[in-house]
Amino acid sequence: MKKRYTYLFFALAILATITACNQPKPTISASENDIFNKSTNDTVTIENDSLEYEIIIIDPGYNSWLQGIARPRGYYSQTFLENRNIFYVNEWNRRASQPMQYNPNLYEMQINYQNNIDYGYEVNYQLYNYFIYFQRKYAQRLGPFVPRI
Repeated sequence: MKKRYTYLFFALAILATITACNQPKPTISASENDIFNKSTNDTVTIENDSLEYEIIIIDPGYNSWLQGIARPRGYYSQTFLENRNIFYVNEWNRRASQPMQYNPNLYEMQINYQNNIDYGYEVNYQLYNYFIYFQRKYAQRLGPFVPRI
């Protein structure tokens, strides 16, 4: 009986490995790749004055990517953006707290995003799109979702 469970375990492990290897990779267009290779300063400030909340993104190309590649405002609902942001922020913060395991140059600091605060559509839209941009540019996966546009 014990051997049967061992064989079953190994079969499931092999199946999981094969399935993980077949995950779709995001395709990056030539125009998106050009934006990723920009070296000019492209600072974006995300803020909500009424909540005194601010995020500053200093990543060359992000603003150009947001204007030219990302889905337009209104494409996603605020609920969708909030749910994805909660998920992405949790994974980001986990990686930022483990600099020996994850590149500290990518995950420099934690993000203080609380799911019980309504940051508004614009903050959620830009934060979500930064996570998509980041994952596509640096070939990172912050979760089970393929970072598509």
